[in-house]
Amino acid sequence: MSQTSSSEPDGSARRREELAGNLAEVRNRIEAACAAAARDAGEVTLIAVTKTWPAADVLLLRELGVADFGENKDQEAAPKAAEVAAAGGPPVRWHFVGQLQTNKASSVARYAEFVHSVDRGRLVRSLGGAARRAGRELTCLVQVNLAATAAITAAAAAATANVAGQARGGAPIGDLQQVAEAIEAEPGLVLGGVMAIAPLGVPPEQAFAPLHSCSLAIRAVRPQAMIISAGMTGDLEAAIANGATHVRIGTALLGDRRPPVR
Repeated sequence: MSQTSSSEPDGSARRREELAGNLAEVRNRIEAACAAAARDAGEVTLIAVTKTWPAADVLLLRELGVADFGENKDQEAAPKAAEVAAAGGPPVRWHFVGQLQTNKASSVARYAEFVHSVDRGRLVRSLGGAARRAGRELTCLVQVNLAATAAITAAAAAATANVAGQARGGAPIGDLQQVAEAIEAEPGLVLGGVMAIAPLGVPPEQAFAPLHSCSLAIRAVRPQAMIISAGMTGDLEAAIANGATHVRIGTALLGDRRPPVR
């Protein structure tokens, strides 16, 4: 059995080894997907989605070179971000990737640097006010509802209405530019790009096909808004093939999700 330092219990050492192996596999998948798409792997940012996992895992992944972390519920993300900050060391970038209620905007604005799920004007205004009060600048992505595209059948769209008890949300493609313009006009916010989740029941290659046109709609408002946030454990290859610059990986990196704490 390998020796561990007194400051690193055996359990922590085993978890670090597990995360390191998973991270290597995920990075290999990203590199292979980029090679297949004739893209540079350096164009793709890995976001470790740590929902239901402890701050200790964030710290271990940070040691392993991960700098970007995603959360989808403020009640879990806010204390986790505070715990990571209190531990010291290099700062990490927090991405809020879940559906966001306006009454949580003030809390999210205190720790997140990116909000991926902006899909309506009221949320834009709430985040802008929260960012200004916090003296911070938030990069916002417009979430597009890919299930509303003509290429997706009504049956598949219905299947996306609820995932693990939480609606996926997103603005219709026709509303993307309107939401983007609202973000661009809101002090305290920066328009960063587009975010999408593949609808259930649809081949990911088909689901992600509109990403390029969605990105063009956002970049018509702000040319520098180049982020395309798409792709998770099961479909990162299809997302990268369709231009994803940020992939949001949970299960492949951290393991099967823990039951939520109630």
